[in-house]
Amino acid sequence: MSEAHVQVTLKKSILDPQGSAVEKALRQMGYPVDAVRVGKFMEIRIADGLSRTEQREALEEICRKVLSNPVIEEYTFSLEDQP
Repeated sequence: MSEAHVQVTLKKSILDPQGSAVEKALRQMGYPVDAVRVGKFMEIRIADGLSRTEQREALEEICRKVLSNPVIEEYTFSLEDQP
């Protein structure tokens, strides 16, 4: 069995009001931050029986079609074998 770690974030060119609010709050609390971007993190277990290539292809499609809005978001994922 494999597990994927997926991160979805707004593209750099898209304003992130939630990130700006967190940044402002952290600064008011005295933390030395320059910028904050807020995103989503998901762990997905991939069913057995697929090759590594098939797993990556499935994840690519899942990220592109379901987990992100490709107009304003970008994603990355890593794939790890699980015992």
